[in-house]
Amino acid sequence: MIRTTLALLLLATAGSAVGQPVLHYDAPDDWIEQPSESPMRVTEFRLPRVPGDAEDAELVVFHFGGSGGSVEANLQRWIGQMEQPDGRSSFEVASTTGFETNGLAVTMLDVSGIYVAAVSPGSATRLSKPNFRLMAAVVETPIGPYFFKLTGPDRTVARWNNRFAAFLRSIRVD
Repeated sequence: MIRTTLALLLLATAGSAVGQPVLHYDAPDDWIEQPSESPMRVTEFRLPRVPGDAEDAELVVFHFGGSGGSVEANLQRWIGQMEQPDGRSSFEVASTTGFETNGLAVTMLDVSGIYVAAVSPGSATRLSKPNFRLMAAVVETPIGPYFFKLTGPDRTVARWNNRFAAFLRSIRVD
């Protein structure tokens, strides 16, 4: 069963005004929505791991009003958060696709490897998580882009691949 969740199209701290557009999406029931502790995060989900994986996957939804960088800048940054165990550039193995859903342009990224993102924004300390996968998307809305970042063990993310794509295709603004 799918549940419909609403997230304001405004930053969480801005509050909602009558008549402001609202972002709607259909999230699978087995995704565990968690309250965000960061004002930069609209919402976040924990996607349960497959047997044998050490951790769950995480899907975070960000919105920075009309800012947050271009689609290309975000793709470049996300790809830079992955390294390849064979030394190739992650830019060689990353794949991107674009599509439209409910009048909104969506650009999606998929790249596997060693997850080496900063532990926290601006930190010099980096993660080192082999056999990880990063799937992300930029959804362009009337008042700025939304950023969707899914990370986790490769096999767990693969389990949720089709549902993540369906989730992105369900996004609408009204």
